[in-house]
Amino acid sequence: MKRLQVTRAVVGLVAITWMLLSYGLAADTDAVVDDRFAQIRTTLIVLAVTFPVAVAAFVAAARPPHRRLFLRRAAKPAGALLALFVTLAGPRLVTALGYVTEETDWTASAGRVVLLFALGAFLLWLGPFGLYGIAQSLVHVFRTADLHETVPPLLATLLVWEVALVDLFRGTYESVPTVVRLAFVLGAPLSVTAVAMWELRRLRTRHGITLRGALLR
Repeated sequence: MKRLQVTRAVVGLVAITWMLLSYGLAADTDAVVDDRFAQIRTTLIVLAVTFPVAVAAFVAAARPPHRRLFLRRAAKPAGALLALFVTLAGPRLVTALGYVTEETDWTASAGRVVLLFALGAFLLWLGPFGLYGIAQSLVHVFRTADLHETVPPLLATLLVWEVALVDLFRGTYESVPTVVRLAFVLGAPLSVTAVAMWELRRLRTRHGITLRGALLR
């Protein structure tokens, strides 16, 4: 399943890059990267709203004793989501508080030079760590399998359709032909839904794990 999910993500990234460059929505590779990070930010914002509601609904739908068990297990996915937000917000917080600005004179004192090297080392560590964390978080849907094995495919399906609706209302890719725009806006949720349904089927047929069984319904 992981290989299929990674393959789907890579194919989607290649297709999006082709569309952005072919239709002039992005002038170069940097613009493509900016577009993808903007999409990730949108996904994280939507997830931050969806996650507590979805988990609360899942826990409320379960019957005792699973309800209390799922509530305890929700701490790990919540911690994973919080860790990623802190990682991504760290550099922005440093600049927002005024510690570093475009006018900062790094040679004004020895302390400033030390701070420059410290921030550089921190960012060199944070960059790969943050990128790897984003990739793993999206693939594993923020460790929601720790809650229950059926939650990641269900939450991923809900999340990707929400992001697609946001894209439609925001007029994403509106300058491209309508057919191409619909294909790219709907391609992600349809492909994710197909993979999620297959994952749920494999859980049921190969391991006997079902949503009804999790909820004791």
